[in-house]
Order: sequence, then C-alpha cells, then structure tokens
Amino acid sequence: MGLVRTEIELISSVDLILARKGQIKEEEVKRLHVTALVDTGAYMLVINENVKRQLGLEVLGKETALLADGSEKELEVVGPIEIRFKTRRTTVDALVIPGNGEVLLGAIPLEGMDVIIDPAKQELRLPPSRPYIAQTILK
Repeated sequence: MGLVRTEIELISSVDLILARKGQIKEEEVKRLHVTALVDTGAYMLVINENVKRQLGLEVLGKETALLADGSEKELEVVGPIEIRFKTRRTTVDALVIPGNGEVLLGAIPLEGMDVIIDPAKQELRLPPSRPYIAQTILK
C-alpha cells in the first residue's frame, strides 16, 4: 500500500461564524486549499506553523504528541478549523508542528467526514452508499 494524499480545504471556523453574523464579509474568511497526507496513525489534524499563521488560528493549549520515531514533543493545539472534502465537512482542533511540515489528516477528522480510504487506488473517497450525506454512529 502506498501513501494516500488528498486535496482538502481548511477554513477558520471563527471567521465562518463572524461571516454568518455579518461581522465580516464572506471574502474575508481565511481559507486554504492544501494537499494532506491521509494518516490513520494520527488521531488529529496536524498542520504546520505556516498554515496556522495564514488561517489566523488561536492557541487553545498544548499537548504532548508521540511521534513516529518514538520521541515525544510538546505541540500547540489550535482551532477550531473546518475541513472540507467534496460534499463533507467537519470541525476539529489541530496540532501544530514546527516549520513547514506536511499536513496530516488523522482518524478523528476522517471519521467526522465519513470518508473511506481506497488503498488500491491510493485515494480518499466518499462511501458509494452515501455520497451526499455523512453518517454518524451514535452507539
């Protein structure tokens, strides 16, 4: 199985709320289109410092993250961020990695959007049985 990357849109949720209230114009909402590595080994959305700055995200706290090499690193938690993929959307917080590292789309936002990974085609896609409306499991 190879690596799966996908195009997503990241949007400042605070800006979306301000636009809905008429406090800023829709075109002032900070948003970015990025290529993200789909990483089911990561729980959260992981962004870099550049994405944090461009979206104007507030620091909500810090968490210790266990990295792939076994080391631990204290990272900022920022948000909220709305993620959009095709007909799906979800709102999450994100961990910020230093520098300009790759955006990682982890298990929590993947579940929130109700999407599936197709390893044979190396792509993220919508479930064929529910392409328009996400399904949430409440049990």
